[in-house]
Amino acid sequence: MPVELFAIALRVVGSLIILAVGIFGAKIITRCFPKSSSWLSQRLGKTLYFSLVLAFSAIAFSRLGYSVPNLHSLLDSPEITLASNFRPNILLGRANVAIGGGGYVTGVYPHPTQKDLVYIKTDVGGYYRWNPRNETWIPLTDHFNLDEKHYYGGEAIALDPNNPNLVYIAAGDHLWREEPGSLFKSSDRGETWTKLDLDLPMGGNDNKRWAGERLAVSPTNSQIILFGSRRDGLWKSQNAGQSWRQIKDFPGKPERNIGILCIVFDPVQAGVVYANAYGDGVYQSTDFGENWRKLENSPKTVNQMGVASDRTLYITSTRSPKVSKYANGTWEDITPKTDDAPFNGLSVNPNRPQNVLASIGEQPYNRTFQTTDGGKTWKEIKRNLNNTVSWWDGIMLKHPWVAGLAFDPQVPGRVWLTDWYGTWRTDDINAATVNWTNYVQGHEEVVVFSMISPPRGPLLVSGVADVDGFVHDRGLEQFPSHKFGKSGPEFQGTYGLAYAYNQPSNLVRVGGNQWNNEYSGATSRDSGKSWQKFATFPPETMPLRVAMSATNPNLFVVTTSGKPPIRTADSGRTWTTVKGLPDGPGGPWNWLQSLAADGTDGQTFYYYYNNTVFRSTDGGATFSPASEINGRNLWHVLETIPGEKGEVWLGLDDRGLHRSTNGGESFRKIETVERAHLVSFGKPRPGSNTPALYIYGRVTGQGDGIFRSLDKGQTWTRIGDRDRPIGRIPNTLEASWQEYGLVFIGTNGRGIYYGSMR
Repeated sequence: MPVELFAIALRVVGSLIILAVGIFGAKIITRCFPKSSSWLSQRLGKTLYFSLVLAFSAIAFSRLGYSVPNLHSLLDSPEITLASNFRPNILLGRANVAIGGGGYVTGVYPHPTQKDLVYIKTDVGGYYRWNPRNETWIPLTDHFNLDEKHYYGGEAIALDPNNPNLVYIAAGDHLWREEPGSLFKSSDRGETWTKLDLDLPMGGNDNKRWAGERLAVSPTNSQIILFGSRRDGLWKSQNAGQSWRQIKDFPGKPERNIGILCIVFDPVQAGVVYANAYGDGVYQSTDFGENWRKLENSPKTVNQMGVASDRTLYITSTRSPKVSKYANGTWEDITPKTDDAPFNGLSVNPNRPQNVLASIGEQPYNRTFQTTDGGKTWKEIKRNLNNTVSWWDGIMLKHPWVAGLAFDPQVPGRVWLTDWYGTWRTDDINAATVNWTNYVQGHEEVVVFSMISPPRGPLLVSGVADVDGFVHDRGLEQFPSHKFGKSGPEFQGTYGLAYAYNQPSNLVRVGGNQWNNEYSGATSRDSGKSWQKFATFPPETMPLRVAMSATNPNLFVVTTSGKPPIRTADSGRTWTTVKGLPDGPGGPWNWLQSLAADGTDGQTFYYYYNNTVFRSTDGGATFSPASEINGRNLWHVLETIPGEKGEVWLGLDDRGLHRSTNGGESFRKIETVERAHLVSFGKPRPGSNTPALYIYGRVTGQGDGIFRSLDKGQTWTRIGDRDRPIGRIPNTLEASWQEYGLVFIGTNGRGIYYGSMR
């Protein structure tokens, strides 16, 4: 029994005992009066009796006066069942909603001399360090802000073999960005970072992100660091990263956007280092990278390299030979017998030089092989999975696109493996059947498209990329029990979510699979416990956003990619094209929130496009311009308030926040807000009827951050952590209508953050 209910029960029992004692005591006292037949004597006796009963009753019910209202509150509020499932008074940026991995872990790196010091690299979620005490991953790059969003792309990492406190990272997500990537150094295992003076185009989320590693520290001289770039050749530091110079005489001619993919030092012979110019071949230097020669007959499409303690070089490759070794000036093809798949994952046991692991890659499944004789013979590893995330299924349990494979130097038999969705570990790689356990607590990397937080039912429903979406039925600190698809249709991505404001158990979601161009949606009448797929959906039409009528859950409007919006009035059995609106933006990687339903009027919808707010009063069948506003057709967020007719709010990023109280016919700029990147409304504070207003943006006099207003924008309070600004492309903001102060931010690669400041 919860503590609150137990305390109330004790008060109730105590009150009943007091009342019983009062009644019994009153009877005894009145019997002590002399018996008399006079009217006055009888009246005095009864008066005394009832006075004593009332006095004891007052004492008893005064105790219940606390308990009854609180019992009513506890029974009506979800806090009694959810209090243990989210942490109170948490600043936004400090806590993630527990989902469980969901993004590509492109490498794993145990330190060669320090036990339990392990790092992972991700393609869009930054870097993490292993916490062995509670077996979770600690995010290390959450200090980057929105203007530094590209730094969440993990290009490369290097550990100093001689100093476990030193770690270097290369950070930058895409080559197409105007902002270059950069190198950073930490002297405290990733707790804090110093930017180094090397800025180059990087692609932590680009081709061959699963291969490498292109950053390396010399094991015999920690002052020397080499970095192989994608477009700008080879770079070297001779003072532990303080300054860098380009090795202009490096002779390799790699593919332009992959570049020098892998660099590895000989662990024994000082000065010997190998570099893979992808598409050209493997080069060797014997003077710490100053001069290079190409190794004759080397494979050209090398993915990963490792040097054993006996100085043998091992490689995996996209094309034949898939696994090779180089010793005594000679290459040898040692590829295990398998299907015609590329090999990627590679690890050489630092304590047993002929013990090597190699894994196929770039495939939606995995086969891993082990040799103990330097590749003369191989044994395919039989596996058993101990899955700790209940919603992981299908391809997620096949180790797709294996990237990282690493013997743990400090624990014999322990091996780490990373794939498209998370990190796995076995503590006995030599078992007849190897047991792999996934460790993903703390690693949150889903890309979020949409969220809703209805006034009853689950605290949160989320639509995400690649893994469908979730009803967060176990609260915020435990992984969801399953994806949408277990109780209805499953989509690769859920792009839009909505609910009927006046009937909030009615939900709708839209999504599909962009790879095979199949799209649809589903409705729920029970807060997401079960879903019914639309009976029809227009072919080759990608849905983006959806808005459901406040009063009619059968009526909703859907924006589409490159086409006009569509609507249905019968829950998806039939569809018509909306009149009066332009074609939608390209999808699915689009987070413009252009569409909203009125807070009370079930026939009214709003839409924003290119400086114009449109309105429909006929259930979304036709729209017409309601007002003009100078906002351009760039980033925008259109919001309405459940229960308030005609309240329309428009966040236009650096064009500020604007409010309409007349259904979009006119807008007034909120002067206190300089930037409104994301906007949402949630439950009022206790004792108030004014919804709490939240923004991710900039408030005059307070700078950038996440803020709450309790007076519709007149004054603001910061509710975000300044040191963890949620910089990985915050896509959507949703405030709870069940819990005052509870608010969510969905990102493009760092999952969902939540805050709970009351």
